[in-house]
Amino acid sequence: MNKKPLEVALTAAKLAGKVLMASYGKLRDSQISMKSKNDFVTEIDRQSEKLIISTIKKYFPDHAIQGEESGISSGKGVLWIIDPLDGTSNYIHHIPIFSVSIGVMKDNQMIAGVIFDPIHEEIFWAKKGGGAYLNKKKIYVTKIRALSDALMTTGIPFRARDRFDEYMKSFHEISLGTVGMRRCGSAALDLSYVACGRFDGFWELDLSPWDIAAGSLILEEAGGIITDMWGKKDYLKNGGTLATNGLIHKELTQITSKIFTPSTKDKQCRLS
Repeated sequence: MNKKPLEVALTAAKLAGKVLMASYGKLRDSQISMKSKNDFVTEIDRQSEKLIISTIKKYFPDHAIQGEESGISSGKGVLWIIDPLDGTSNYIHHIPIFSVSIGVMKDNQMIAGVIFDPIHEEIFWAKKGGGAYLNKKKIYVTKIRALSDALMTTGIPFRARDRFDEYMKSFHEISLGTVGMRRCGSAALDLSYVACGRFDGFWELDLSPWDIAAGSLILEEAGGIITDMWGKKDYLKNGGTLATNGLIHKELTQITSKIFTPSTKDKQCRLS
């Protein structure tokens, strides 16, 4: 049976969501470990990723995969970028904000993206040129035109403690210039929430490709804009992520480009 990448991504995300829900609130300490300071992983992350990969390989055995837990597997033509549990700390602490994120890239462009919130049974999805959806409803970004009217969301850079002072400067300036600020703990859902109009913008430092890939397409297909902190399309490379409804993007970039030091990191997997 011929399947399209979006169909497989939707199936895989839903299957992974069932794995997450089966163990939600039931984790033992022995199932949790620390990859690095403040960066946790559970057996459920690994089970979820294994299931996603096996689902992809069933239909596309030759495709490459970049997974948060398993790393990079070789392949050709298409790259799948997977976060099996975005918001692991929330999951561990029984905070109901976490997701499964699956992005599909071809020729260095995202062609499909799926983000599944199994707690609230919300699945955000998009394909290149086909619009963005929440479940079966088409979604759009807000029409807020001024930062002073915007509700923002952000992520605290726990992996980039050396840049914490810069981040706090940005938090100070942006929070004082907006109507409010939220911190969810799942970058994939932050991007989805900007896409569907719950937030007007989002920024975070030092994210990984699996945090951003699927959400970047969903946001763009909903009419938004995503760049790095300096207004360039290098967010998958350096992890600096600024995502908005598009109308406040220039105003935000004027703030972030002055505060943040350009990064030389390159996190993106590229097919040869």
